[in-house]
Amino acid sequence: MTEQELEALSDYHGLTPMPEDFDAFWDARLAEADKIPLHYELMQSEVPAFPTCDFYQLWYEGVGGAKLCAKYLKPKSEKPVPMVLQFHGYPGATRSWLEQASFVGLGCAIIALECPGQGGPGEDLGGYQGPTVSGHIIAGLNGPTKDMYYVRMHQNIRVLCRIVRELEGIDQKRIFVNGASQGGGLGIACCALNPEVINRAAILYPFLGDYRMIWEQDADIIPYEGLRYYSRWFDPDGTKEDEWFAQLGYIDTKNFAHRIQCPVLFGTGLEDPWVLPITQCAVYNELTCPKKRYLYPGFGHEEIAAFDDLILDFFGREEAQL
Repeated sequence: MTEQELEALSDYHGLTPMPEDFDAFWDARLAEADKIPLHYELMQSEVPAFPTCDFYQLWYEGVGGAKLCAKYLKPKSEKPVPMVLQFHGYPGATRSWLEQASFVGLGCAIIALECPGQGGPGEDLGGYQGPTVSGHIIAGLNGPTKDMYYVRMHQNIRVLCRIVRELEGIDQKRIFVNGASQGGGLGIACCALNPEVINRAAILYPFLGDYRMIWEQDADIIPYEGLRYYSRWFDPDGTKEDEWFAQLGYIDTKNFAHRIQCPVLFGTGLEDPWVLPITQCAVYNELTCPKKRYLYPGFGHEEIAAFDDLILDFFGREEAQL
């Protein structure tokens, strides 16, 4: 997709419908998450502390008592420091301690959460009705919406945000979100569901958005392949498409965007074959907060160093503007 074609989509808001009770549904899920008692523990990581930084494993209890894990790095400082909440891509795990330490160089603490059931430590209690073999998008799609994998994931992130509020030495007015791909989708939802916590966010090619467009473009492969399997197994004649796409609307990244209040730095690779640029437009166009998008011709679903470098000012200087 060219930059001109993308700019022409300024009025595109996606094909996946937003459920009429979307906000009420998520307000109820947040209330459930807020009732979960906070049980968490900081453990020394396998990386020993440095004179400038401490390295911890943060373990906490989430929905249903599941054990979740995150890397927690905190610079040693006499003053409160900013915090970055970072979410990883799909299906994967958090980056190395060395990479996470780059934020410590900006004077920021960082919590990098492991998505349970993927590439890092943590506990996914499962119990979903229907298939689990082909990806987390459809995990729980045959059962109650509130029990879907990504509904629980967003609730567990809510619990994590409550823990962040209790951590010593954190500047609560400067808590940031950083994420790409799945991490971008989780980051959008985190900002939307925790507006009182998040101060600003850097989002690169967010996944989990505009499912119906992915379907219509025959792009339901690799990360989105669960859509194709689900259709073949449970709706071979296509008569129930509207029903299951409506349910997916509750976990569609674009449907969270209208709730975001903080500034958002947004990046899109115009050659992205997995998270189609048009679906990213649906997310970006739904944002009503302060925002700025950077487009990268020739880049696909990959590391975009130029976007990473923008985060230096955006997170590292309190006076930085979009």
